[in-house]
Amino acid sequence: MQYSLKIEGMSCEHCVRAVTQALQSIDGIEDVSVSLEDKQAVFSASEELDMERVKKAVQEKGYTVWD
Repeated sequence: MQYSLKIEGMSCEHCVRAVTQALQSIDGIEDVSVSLEDKQAVFSASEELDMERVKKAVQEKGYTVWD
């Protein structure tokens, strides 16, 4: 399954790495791609994800997540 999240608050490559690491830390998430320009993260998972958990992981890094 393919997922995407709109993310506000990223301003540099450090932010991109922080969001990427937050997403990669969740079991089942793979192929993470975070775009600073598009303010978006795209990733896939082989199983259904708890999207609230995914959003929380990114929010805990200090970013705002939109569906």
